[in-house]
Order: sequence, then structure tokens, then C-alpha cells
Amino acid sequence: MSVHQEKEVLFSRDEVIVSKTDIQGKITYANRTFMRVSNYSELDLLNQNHSIIRHPSMPRGVFYGLWHTIKSGQEFFGFVKNYTADKNYYWVFANVTPDSIRGKVVGYYSVRRSPSKEAVAAVSKIYQQMLDQEGRLDRKKAPESSWKWLNETIQKEHKQTYEEFVLDLYKQSR
Repeated sequence: MSVHQEKEVLFSRDEVIVSKTDIQGKITYANRTFMRVSNYSELDLLNQNHSIIRHPSMPRGVFYGLWHTIKSGQEFFGFVKNYTADKNYYWVFANVTPDSIRGKVVGYYSVRRSPSKEAVAAVSKIYQQMLDQEGRLDRKKAPESSWKWLNETIQKEHKQTYEEFVLDLYKQSR
């Protein structure tokens, strides 16, 4: 039995991956770039929880922060490593925004772009520290604790919020 060696799937800097979910995070729309890069068909994606593409090496704290941010009505920016249908991976710079109709949030839009290798290297180190922390903490408390640690660490080391930090990383690589 052979062990699958993950390969990185790349997409062009001028392409965008777009998806839309309902308020529970179930996919209601996926563009062709999303389907091609993730190697899922539209039928495989629609009505699935967006976490279908969650890579196990992503700290749960980042998703805690994402949901905390968008449920408060704010947009979220961040770097995310995703899984493909065939267990490869791809990195994205994600922007997730609430989708409202007459002031009521009905779902979320996510637009993802290709990040630079430098940006991925920078966040990978921090994310590994988050994963290490999460492994030592109570499973229920780990996501909130590692998100808090992430924000405190970036504030202390970079004098920025997580959002400012990731936006700067993304802009520096454009």
C-alpha cells in the first residue's frame, strides 16, 4: 500500500475562487475555478459544508476567528490551506463577507486569490505554533485560545491586528 504524497495545486494570480454558502456554511454556489482547483464537481460541492475542503494542518483557531468575525457582520481576511478531493492541497488568500438581504444575513461570499510563497511561509510558521498550542489544550477551548494567542502574538511582534498583518503580507507579494 503506497502512502499518498501531497502535492500543491497552484492557480494563476489572475484567477479567483468564488463560493457562496448559507448561514450554516453549506455551499450554495461554486465557480469553475473552485471546482477545477479543488478537483470536486459541482454536485460534490453543492449542499456540502464548506469544511469539506478543510486541510487537517489548518489550526482550528483560524476558523474560530473567521466565524467570530463574519457572525459579527465584519468581513474576514486570512490565509487558508485547503484540501482537494484527491487529498492534495492549495493555499488561498481568502476574503469572506456576509451576504445580506434587507439587512438580514442569508449567507456568506468567499473570494480567494493565489498567495505568494513568501506569504505562505510566513503564516505557516505561525499556524504551526497555533497547532502545537491546540494539541496541548482542551479540545473545546483550543480554537478560541489559539485565536486569542494568534492576535496577541501578531500585536506584540508586528504591532498590527491579524487582519492588518495578512493584508500587508498579501499586498507585499503583489
